[in-house]
Amino acid sequence: MIRMLKALFESPQRENSEPLKPDLRLAAAALLVETARADFSEDEIELNRLSQLLKTSLKLEQDEVDALVLNARERVEEATSLYELTKVINDHCSADQKLQLISAMWAVAYADGDLSKYEEHLIRQVADLTYVPHADYINCKLAANG
Repeated sequence: MIRMLKALFESPQRENSEPLKPDLRLAAAALLVETARADFSEDEIELNRLSQLLKTSLKLEQDEVDALVLNARERVEEATSLYELTKVINDHCSADQKLQLISAMWAVAYADGDLSKYEEHLIRQVADLTYVPHADYINCKLAANG
Protein backbone atom coordinates (compact mmCIF):
# COMPACT_ATOMS: atom_id res chain seq x y z
CA MET A 1 0.00 0.00 0.00
CA ILE A 2 2.78 2.43 0.91
CA ARG A 3 4.62 1.68 -2.33
CA MET A 4 1.46 2.31 -4.31
CA LEU A 5 0.75 5.64 -2.62
CA LYS A 6 4.38 6.68 -3.07
CA ALA A 7 4.09 6.00 -6.80
CA LEU A 8 1.13 8.37 -6.93
CA PHE A 9 3.37 11.26 -5.99
CA GLU A 10 6.11 10.30 -8.41
CA SER A 11 4.35 12.04 -11.24
CA PRO A 12 5.68 13.11 -14.62
CA GLN A 13 6.99 16.63 -14.98
CA ARG A 14 5.49 19.48 -16.94
CA GLU A 15 6.94 20.38 -20.31
CA ASN A 16 8.89 23.21 -18.71
CA SER A 17 10.48 20.68 -16.26
CA GLU A 18 8.73 22.24 -13.28
CA PRO A 19 7.80 19.56 -10.72
CA LEU A 20 4.12 18.90 -10.08
CA LYS A 21 4.51 17.47 -6.62
CA PRO A 22 3.18 20.30 -4.43
CA ASP A 23 -0.19 20.61 -6.23
CA LEU A 24 -0.53 16.86 -6.61
CA ARG A 25 0.43 16.20 -3.00
CA LEU A 26 -2.08 18.75 -1.77
CA ALA A 27 -4.90 17.41 -3.97
CA ALA A 28 -4.27 13.80 -2.94
CA ALA A 29 -3.91 14.72 0.73
CA ALA A 30 -7.13 16.76 0.53
CA LEU A 31 -9.00 13.76 -0.90
CA LEU A 32 -7.65 11.59 1.93
CA VAL A 33 -8.72 14.22 4.49
CA GLU A 34 -12.14 14.37 2.86
CA THR A 35 -12.36 10.56 3.19
CA ALA A 36 -11.57 10.73 6.90
CA ARG A 37 -14.23 13.42 7.36
CA ALA A 38 -16.90 11.87 5.12
CA ASP A 39 -18.70 10.14 7.99
CA PHE A 40 -19.06 13.49 9.83
CA SER A 41 -16.50 12.60 12.48
CA GLU A 42 -12.77 12.95 12.43
CA ASP A 43 -11.81 9.61 13.87
CA GLU A 44 -8.32 9.63 15.38
CA ILE A 45 -7.58 6.19 13.94
CA GLU A 46 -8.40 7.37 10.41
CA LEU A 47 -6.34 10.53 10.83
CA ASN A 48 -3.40 8.49 12.13
CA ARG A 49 -3.67 6.14 9.14
CA LEU A 50 -3.81 9.13 6.79
CA SER A 51 -0.73 10.67 8.40
CA GLN A 52 1.11 7.35 8.35
CA LEU A 53 0.39 6.89 4.63
CA LEU A 54 1.62 10.40 3.84
CA LYS A 55 4.69 10.16 6.07
CA THR A 56 5.83 6.80 4.75
CA SER A 57 4.97 7.29 1.10
CA LEU A 58 6.43 10.79 0.83
CA LYS A 59 9.30 10.25 3.27
CA LEU A 60 8.31 13.34 5.22
CA GLU A 61 9.02 14.27 8.81
CA GLN A 62 6.01 14.41 11.10
CA ASP A 63 5.96 18.22 11.14
CA GLU A 64 5.91 18.24 7.32
CA VAL A 65 3.01 15.77 7.32
CA ASP A 66 1.18 17.91 9.87
CA ALA A 67 1.66 21.00 7.67
CA LEU A 68 0.47 19.10 4.57
CA VAL A 69 -2.62 17.83 6.40
CA LEU A 70 -3.35 21.33 7.70
CA ASN A 71 -3.06 22.74 4.16
CA ALA A 72 -5.21 19.89 2.85
CA ARG A 73 -7.90 20.63 5.44
CA GLU A 74 -7.90 24.28 4.38
CA ARG A 75 -8.10 23.22 0.73
CA VAL A 76 -11.09 20.98 1.49
CA GLU A 77 -12.84 23.84 3.28
CA GLU A 78 -12.24 26.18 0.31
CA ALA A 79 -13.24 23.68 -2.38
CA THR A 80 -16.71 24.05 -3.81
CA SER A 81 -16.72 20.57 -5.33
CA LEU A 82 -14.66 17.42 -5.70
CA TYR A 83 -14.01 18.42 -9.29
CA GLU A 84 -11.43 20.99 -8.18
CA LEU A 85 -9.39 18.27 -6.52
CA THR A 86 -9.93 15.50 -9.04
CA LYS A 87 -8.99 17.80 -11.93
CA VAL A 88 -5.44 17.97 -10.58
CA ILE A 89 -5.40 14.17 -10.34
CA ASN A 90 -6.76 13.78 -13.88
CA ASP A 91 -4.33 16.31 -15.32
CA HIS A 92 -1.22 14.74 -13.83
CA CYS A 93 -1.78 11.09 -12.95
CA SER A 94 -1.76 7.87 -14.90
CA ALA A 95 -4.53 5.30 -14.59
CA ASP A 96 -2.34 3.28 -12.22
CA GLN A 97 -1.71 6.30 -10.01
CA LYS A 98 -5.44 6.97 -9.84
CA LEU A 99 -5.98 3.39 -8.67
CA GLN A 100 -3.37 3.93 -6.00
CA LEU A 101 -5.21 7.00 -4.76
CA ILE A 102 -8.49 5.07 -4.61
CA SER A 103 -6.70 2.31 -2.68
CA ALA A 104 -5.33 4.86 -0.21
CA MET A 105 -8.81 6.33 0.24
CA TRP A 106 -10.16 2.86 1.03
CA ALA A 107 -7.32 2.33 3.53
CA VAL A 108 -8.30 5.52 5.36
CA ALA A 109 -12.01 4.65 5.25
CA TYR A 110 -11.43 1.16 6.69
CA ALA A 111 -8.88 2.29 9.30
CA ASP A 112 -11.47 2.53 12.07
CA GLY A 113 -13.03 -0.80 11.18
CA ASP A 114 -16.31 0.82 10.21
CA LEU A 115 -17.08 1.80 6.63
CA SER A 116 -19.83 4.38 6.45
CA LYS A 117 -22.09 4.82 3.46
CA TYR A 118 -20.78 8.39 3.17
CA GLU A 119 -17.17 7.23 2.89
CA GLU A 120 -18.14 4.67 0.29
CA HIS A 121 -20.13 7.27 -1.65
CA LEU A 122 -17.24 9.74 -1.61
CA ILE A 123 -14.77 7.16 -2.88
CA ARG A 124 -17.24 6.14 -5.60
CA GLN A 125 -17.57 9.79 -6.67
CA VAL A 126 -13.80 10.25 -6.81
CA ALA A 127 -13.44 7.01 -8.77
CA ASP A 128 -16.05 8.23 -11.25
CA LEU A 129 -14.49 11.68 -11.57
CA THR A 130 -11.05 10.17 -12.15
CA TYR A 131 -12.35 7.60 -14.65
CA VAL A 132 -11.46 4.57 -12.56
CA PRO A 133 -13.43 1.59 -13.89
CA HIS A 134 -16.00 0.13 -11.51
CA ALA A 135 -14.27 -3.27 -11.44
CA ASP A 136 -11.03 -1.62 -10.32
CA TYR A 137 -12.91 0.41 -7.71
CA ILE A 138 -14.35 -2.85 -6.31
CA ASN A 139 -10.97 -4.60 -6.40
CA CYS A 140 -9.41 -1.75 -4.44
CA LYS A 141 -12.21 -1.96 -1.90
CA LEU A 142 -11.81 -5.71 -1.47
CA ALA A 143 -8.03 -5.42 -1.14
CA ALA A 144 -8.33 -2.73 1.55
CA ASN A 145 -10.90 -4.74 3.53
CA GLY A 146 -9.14 -8.04 3.37
